[in-house]
Amino acid sequence: MKKLFSALLLLASFNVFAADPQMGKDFDRTAQAIANENPNKIEVVELFWYGCGHCHHMETPLNAWVKKLPADVTFKRVPGLPNQSWAPMAKTFYALETLGLLEKLHTPLFDAIHKQKSLNPTDEKGAIDWVTKQSGLDKAKVEEAYNSFSTNANLKRAANLFRASGATGVPSLVINGQFITSSTMAGNNDLALKTADYIITNIRADKAKAGTPAKK
Repeated sequence: MKKLFSALLLLASFNVFAADPQMGKDFDRTAQAIANENPNKIEVVELFWYGCGHCHHMETPLNAWVKKLPADVTFKRVPGLPNQSWAPMAKTFYALETLGLLEKLHTPLFDAIHKQKSLNPTDEKGAIDWVTKQSGLDKAKVEEAYNSFSTNANLKRAANLFRASGATGVPSLVINGQFITSSTMAGNNDLALKTADYIITNIRADKAKAGTPAKK
């Protein structure tokens, strides 16, 4: 009886991974169509928040997945901005980008919030102090990046993208400005990435049928 029960569990697990993701369950259409930066590529956007523990856990499988993306797929992160309490971390993301520190401090920032618990993600002054300390830059230069025209413009774009995506939480993956999936929708982080792969494969096939294959 135990062997039969184990076999049924194994079969159920296989079916979860083997079945094609379903529209309306594992993924859905975005609330609005979102233009890609490069229309010749299939674009994947991660909507995330540094204060989100699920986003922190997504980092390892997501980074591994991004490294294996084919040449016709591009990836970028956009900070989620559904409300003003998330703005300090969105500003931090764009300030780090402006200062050329994003690659260096992206993971340490997640760790400071979720591992060391030394930073409140809703505290902008605390974030500025943290970036200043980690970078060794003059605080005035860091504050300038936080309050720059480009940062403010990026915040507006991030808020508009979040709204257009129809996302109800993070981390969410927007694929080609047409579809959205998430760990919650798909079941877990790995299944969300598998769902993204499924959508990418179908978009590529549709492009080929239309005679407009994604350029490599």
